Amino acid sequence: MKKDVLKNGVYTLLITPFKDDGSIDEPNLIKLVERQLEAGIKGIAPLGVTGESPLLTDKEELKVLRIIVKTVGGKCKVIPDTCASSLWKAKEKIKIFSDLGADFISVFSPFFVLPQPSGVIKFYEEIADISPVPILLHNAQDRTGINLEPVTTAHLAKHPNIVGIKDGNKNLDHLAKVIYLTKDDDFKVFTGKDSTAFPLVRFGGAGSFSVSANIIPYKMNKIVMFALNNEEVDRAKNSHYKYFNLFEAMRWETNPMAAKMALYLMGLLDNSNLRLPLTSLTEEKTEKLKFILNKLNLLPK
Repeated sequence: MKKDVLKNGVYTLLITPFKDDGSIDEPNLIKLVERQLEAGIKGIAPLGVTGESPLLTDKEELKVLRIIVKTVGGKCKVIPDTCASSLWKAKEKIKIFSDLGADFISVFSPFFVLPQPSGVIKFYEEIADISPVPILLHNAQDRTGINLEPVTTAHLAKHPNIVGIKDGNKNLDHLAKVIYLTKDDDFKVFTGKDSTAFPLVRFGGAGSFSVSANIIPYKMNKIVMFALNNEEVDRAKNSHYKYFNLFEAMRWETNPMAAKMALYLMGLLDNSNLRLPLTSLTEEKTEKLKFILNKLNLLPK
């Protein structure tokens, strides 16, 4: 029996706002979390790629997580990402994150070292064995250099402390096979790409870990919840089409460049600052983003 099961729905891959001096913008971080809570989002997923975790210090990671856990106050789930290729570093982060109040922990597949599938399996099994909270697999081949194949995921889905996957593979055949192979397990399959959220849910997925939910948390939540309801599929499909250009825009250049620029243009952030070596969205893409946001009536009047 699994210790806990994630609810179906949307979990926001939250950005980390910075002040002009490069430090963490605590007041705006709190406002962003409160906006997510008002939208009825199922959970906050900080400290991943969208949250620029690899560019934060260890102390800053803990600060961000403390602020989010305190602000959430149990109103939704908090699911930080470990972003560590070292088994020992990942174990260390899991212990600290769980002590700080994380409900689940998403664990990136090991990056840069290019392990074989047997090594990936042992990596996750050892982590799941020691984790005080349930674990989600995180598949992001573009970032890690390896793909969690469906058969690997299916093997790991049987571990009693591994409850789901955040799968960034956009190939629907891949996602469909993951869902098929894990259908008899107590295991949830989420997409990490907004453009596949609607189709994934319709063929058995649980929802989305969403970048676009930074921008449209209420609408993103509705798309997925409508898609889960057979009587609301047409509404979900129409909204999926309506916001599809925004979904694609969130991946322009390098995530989270577009997400931060959109929040700034919408007046929800004081700037669109990122940590080097990331730089701001180009002027050309910014103008295109403005056009999309304006068409969706998301810019201040």
